[in-house]
Amino acid sequence: MAADATGAETEIDVDIDSVRATHNVESIRRDIAEPRQELAPREIEGHDTDGHTATVIDLRTAEPVVELDRLRPRGLAAATSTQLALKRAIDIVVAASALLVLAPLLLATALAIKLTSRGPVFFKQPRVGRDGEQFDFVKFRSMRTTAVYEKPQLKELNEMDGPIFKIRNDPRITKVGRVIRKLSIDELPQLAHVLSGKMSLVGPRPHLPEEVAAYDLRAYRRLTVKPGITCIWQISGRADLNFDTWIDLDLEYIDTWDFTRDAEILVKTIPAVLSGKGAY
Repeated sequence: MAADATGAETEIDVDIDSVRATHNVESIRRDIAEPRQELAPREIEGHDTDGHTATVIDLRTAEPVVELDRLRPRGLAAATSTQLALKRAIDIVVAASALLVLAPLLLATALAIKLTSRGPVFFKQPRVGRDGEQFDFVKFRSMRTTAVYEKPQLKELNEMDGPIFKIRNDPRITKVGRVIRKLSIDELPQLAHVLSGKMSLVGPRPHLPEEVAAYDLRAYRRLTVKPGITCIWQISGRADLNFDTWIDLDLEYIDTWDFTRDAEILVKTIPAVLSGKGAY
């Protein structure tokens, strides 16, 4: 029903099917004239497309919402049981051989520490290993026995960023300690950790529990593999590098690991240690 010019109501015949057909035709015409925006994922610069990175798309705007990195493990995190067994065998053979060859040096270092300062020869502290497991980390003692208690008083002298604490001329270091730290002799007892399986020859250096507590999500990936005695940043500047660079290089090692990379790092560790660069 509709009203005419006089205000009276008149009947109007409406063909519903015709209206629907007309509406559908008009909709199709609009779709052809104004095609919708293609909602395909945009390529994210710097990421490969072999499945390592996925992008969640907002279908309303075709904009990336979040990137899901590392859908597939790579490098050491994706190593087969055979590869891990071979890496473990190399660790045992090299660590055992090194302990035998270096036995005179280890004995001389122990005597020097014992004769020149009070306290034990070895220093133990908790460190975090693979999957967050803590273990007693052992090294030759290079500081006074009161070093742990003096640390809060020296925080303003810290020369590292992030959760790491290091001072180039740390007043807590003994005379013998300064020499063995410069040449990384204080780290040699960790060869025993390699034999026990707590550590590997090559891998991210183990951090203290309080340092791990300050990790961001990216840094936690370091804990997916065994910690090591040496690593990429140990041969690339050591303490002269900042904390974020340490993490970047550790993750690079995990993602690009192979036996050639391990051999390269081990070989380069010798001149890096002898140079003493970045060791303090």
